[in-house]
Amino acid sequence: MGDLNADFINPFLVSATKILKDMCFIDAKIGKPFIRGNNIDNDSVIIMLGITGQMRGQVMIILNQLAACDIASKMIMMPVAEIDELSGSAICELGNMILGNAATAFSTKGVAIDITPPSLCIGKMAFMTTSKSICIPLTYDDNKVIELNIGIA
Repeated sequence: MGDLNADFINPFLVSATKILKDMCFIDAKIGKPFIRGNNIDNDSVIIMLGITGQMRGQVMIILNQLAACDIASKMIMMPVAEIDELSGSAICELGNMILGNAATAFSTKGVAIDITPPSLCIGKMAFMTTSKSICIPLTYDDNKVIELNIGIA
């Protein structure tokens, strides 16, 4: 089940664009998929969630500080200048909602998955994984990018 094809990627994309529209009033445009390197920039905010069950892997939602603060502001309905405990919790909840919706979409196709609680990482980091992963950028407001990194083992 670990092949990265449209059947495994589309539920995440549909879920992400729906949640961004419903919760943050963002019309995100899906960009061209690419393979991301192992390093993440200094100003990044990363939400990491694991996938278990009939499909195993990890999803990382990577935003720069500008996009993370913008989304957190929309979610908590007040200005956010930096990611603190409250805005970090909002960003993590965004990850929960996206993957929760994706899990529901997979269940309608007969694939049962569970998700792990989100982990929030801020700043520069490097990661190593043995699973194949693909990065799909979602852009909005012309310059804000949310990267959806999907790795299925």
